[in-house]
Amino acid sequence: MQIFKVQDFDLKGKVKSCLVITDYGKESFEFNRDGLLVKTVTQYNDTDQDITYYKYSNNELLEKRMESYKNNILDATTSMANFYSVDSLPQKKVLEKIISYDKEFLEQQEYVYDAKGRLVKITTSNEDGVDETTVEYTPYKNELTKSFFINSVLEKSIRTSERKGKAGVQKIVLTKEYIDGEPNTAVEEIFDVNEKLISKEFFRYSTTEKKFVQEKKLLYTYDKDGMLDKVTSKTATSQSVKEYIFQFDSNKEKNWIKQIITPDNTYTTRRITYFPVDEKEG
Repeated sequence: MQIFKVQDFDLKGKVKSCLVITDYGKESFEFNRDGLLVKTVTQYNDTDQDITYYKYSNNELLEKRMESYKNNILDATTSMANFYSVDSLPQKKVLEKIISYDKEFLEQQEYVYDAKGRLVKITTSNEDGVDETTVEYTPYKNELTKSFFINSVLEKSIRTSERKGKAGVQKIVLTKEYIDGEPNTAVEEIFDVNEKLISKEFFRYSTTEKKFVQEKKLLYTYDKDGMLDKVTSKTATSQSVKEYIFQFDSNKEKNWIKQIITPDNTYTTRRITYFPVDEKEG
C-alpha cells in the first residue's frame, strides 16, 4: 500500500489542488490540509473520465474508490472500492478487500509486516485461487537487497547501496525483474546527496552471453535551483538531448506552472491552488 502526499507530485507548500494540462489530456489532484491525496480525476475527453477518492483515519488509508465514467455514465462493472482494516497486534497486518460497484467480490489481500515495520508477506485471494508473495531482506556490508518471491519463485529484487563520490554519498538502486525465476530486465538508478536522480541505466538479460547487457542510459543534470535542466539519452548507436524550461508561480515556496521540453516542444501546464495560510503560521 502506498499513501500519496503533496511531495510525490513535485509540489511544495500547502497545496489544495493541482490541475495538470498536457497536449494529450487533463488530470487533477486534490489534497487535504495534512498534504494527503484525497481525489484524482483523469479526463480523457468531454464524456469519459476516471475519478479516485481516498479516505483516511489518523493518516491511515481506510478506503479507496475508483469510479469510471463512460459517456458521463458510471460504469459499475469497472468501478471498484478498496477497503482497508489494520490489526497491529501481535504484528501489524493490513487487510484489503476489493469489491466492484455492482457488488461483485474481486480480490482480497493481506499484508503482513515484521517488528521493524517492513512488509514481509502478501497473501492474495481471488477466483483464480490463492497466491503468496514473500519479501526477504538480505544485508551485506553497505548494501540491502529486498527480494520478492511469488509462490516461492523469484519475481523481483531491489538492491540499495551507497558509494562515496567527489560531491558526497550517492545512493544506487538496482532493480532486477524476473520471469518464471529467470532474469529478464534490470534498471540501475543513481541518486546524488540531495536525493536527485542523476542517472538511469536500462539492461536486458542476454541468454547467449548469460549476463545483463546495457540498452540505454539517461543522464540528468539540474540548474543551480535544483530544477531539471536536461536529460541526455545514450545508446550504443545514438545520443540525444532534451532540455527543460520552467515557469513558476508567486507562491513563497515556488511551484512550477509550465514545463516545456525541447526540441519536441511538448508542454505541461499546472494550475495550483493553496490552502489559506493561518495567522499563527505567518
